[in-house]
Order: sequence, then structure tokens, then C-alpha cells
Amino acid sequence: MGITLRLCTAVAVLTGVCWIPQPASAQTPAPPDAHLYIIYPADGQRIRGAFPVRFGLRNMGVTRAGDTTPNMGHHHLLVDVTDEIDPTEPLPTDKQHLHFGSGQTETRLELPPGKHTLQLVLGDAEHRPFKPLLRSKKITVTVLPPRTRKPARTSRR
Repeated sequence: MGITLRLCTAVAVLTGVCWIPQPASAQTPAPPDAHLYIIYPADGQRIRGAFPVRFGLRNMGVTRAGDTTPNMGHHHLLVDVTDEIDPTEPLPTDKQHLHFGSGQTETRLELPPGKHTLQLVLGDAEHRPFKPLLRSKKITVTVLPPRTRKPARTSRR
């Protein structure tokens, strides 16, 4: 019975160790020379209708979400986001936080007329920002209203 009691005690101790809360995993490191940027459109550009947005990344690679290869990530496009990014939390998924988890490097946006801001953030395998935070400069674009067609003139004779 002494061996059984010692075995039960050992199992209880080991089980308890397994249940000790562990700190959240550290942020994925980014190379210090990594640079994220928007290739198109240009800051201040005036656009009519749907338009392409092209993503640029230097000194890192683009991959799909879930890929834990070092120095690789995937794009997130922030549209009209004013809140600060929490570097310890995964980026949200909604109409303002667009995820490109298949490794896409461009998209086509259709926004209502008016001024809009665009910014890229690179996310790791779990959609968390890299450390240091890897984000592009925030740009502003103005979407113009659709052109109205003038009625065709009829000729009078």
C-alpha cells in the first residue's frame, strides 16, 4: 500500500504542475529591418469607384495564416481604424480589419464616397502583430462619387 500511496502522490503532484497557469506565448519577433508599406494607392490619391490596394513587404516573406516559419507573416488591411492596436492580442476580424490569411498581396476595395484611411499590419501565424509592431504608414484616399451621365442631346431640325 505504501507504493500505491507514493504513486498517487506523485501523480497528484505531476497533475498539479500541469495545471499551473502558463504565461501567454511571447509575440513573434520581426527582423529590425523589416518594412511594410502600401504600394498603391498613393497617399492623398483621389479615386472613383472600386480600386486595387497593393501590399508591399521588405526583408520578410508572405505566407498563409497558421504558418509558423520564421520571418513570415500575412497581411491585415485596416480601413478607417482609429483605435490603437493591442500588440498582445490577435487582430480583430470585421469590416474594418480585413484579413488576408491565404498570403494575398493585393485586394480590390469598394468604399463609399468620402475620405478613408488605409493601413497594413503584418500578422503572425495566429493573427497577432509582430514585435516590434510591423505596420505601414497610414494613408488617406478620397473616394469620389460616381459620375452622373448627362442626357444625350437630341438634334432639332
